[in-house]
Amino acid sequence: MTNIFNDKTAIDQAAVILAPTGRLRAAINAGNPVMAQRAADGSLSGVSVAMARLIASRLRVELDFVVFEAAGKATAAVANHSWDVAFLAIDPARQAQIAFTQPYVLIETTYLVPADSPFMTCAQVDAPGVTIGAARGAAYDLHLRRELKNATMVNAETPAESLRMFREGGCTVLAGVRQMFERVAQEGGYRVLDDSIVQVRQAVAVPRQSEAVLEWLGRLVDEALVSGLVSQALLDSGQDEARAAL
Repeated sequence: MTNIFNDKTAIDQAAVILAPTGRLRAAINAGNPVMAQRAADGSLSGVSVAMARLIASRLRVELDFVVFEAAGKATAAVANHSWDVAFLAIDPARQAQIAFTQPYVLIETTYLVPADSPFMTCAQVDAPGVTIGAARGAAYDLHLRRELKNATMVNAETPAESLRMFREGGCTVLAGVRQMFERVAQEGGYRVLDDSIVQVRQAVAVPRQSEAVLEWLGRLVDEALVSGLVSQALLDSGQDEARAAL
C-alpha cells in the first residue's frame, strides 16, 4: 500500500474534493465531551480536533472549525453544505446524506437515573410509562427510536439541554455518553447504569457528494490508529475510558 503521507497524487485529488478553496471546514460536535472540549476562551481540543488538524495538514490546506452543540445539528447542516468533513457516529439514519470511514473511537452510551430509581439495567428502562430523554439526532437517540417497544422518547436539542430537562423532571431517565454521566453522578442524587445502550462508533464523515475521498480518509484513519495519535489524543484530553477502535 502506498504511504498516503508521500502519495502526492492522492493528496492533490483529496484536496480538490474536500478543500477546493484551500480551506478545510471541519465540523466539531462540542456536545460530545469525549470527542471535543471547548475551553472558556473558546479554544478547542480533543480527539476530533486532533483528527481535523491531521487531515488539514496532510491536505496542506488551512483549517476552519465549524462548531455545533449537538451531533444532530451537525448532521442536519450537511444539507446546507456547511462543512467539508465531520466527526460523527456511524448510523443508518445518517447514511443517505453522509458517508463514513471505519470507526476510530468507540464510546459507550447508557442511562443516567435518579439515585432511588428501580432500574438496574438498560433493558429494564424500555417499559410502559417511562420517558427517555435524549439529545435530538444523537446516535443513541436514533438507535433507541429504532429499538424501543414500550418507553417513549423525549428530546431536547443538545446534550446540555437534555440534562437540564432531566434535572427538572421532564423525563424518567436520560440517555447519553457514559463519561458525561459519571461526572454528573459524582454531584450526588443520580447514578449511572452499569451496562450500555449501544456502542457508538465515531468515524470521519463527509457529504455523499465527496465520498470519492473516503478511501483516502480511511487510510489516514488507519495511520492515526496505528501511530497512536488517537489513543494519545484521548489520553491528553482526559478521556482515557474511551477506546481507540484498534
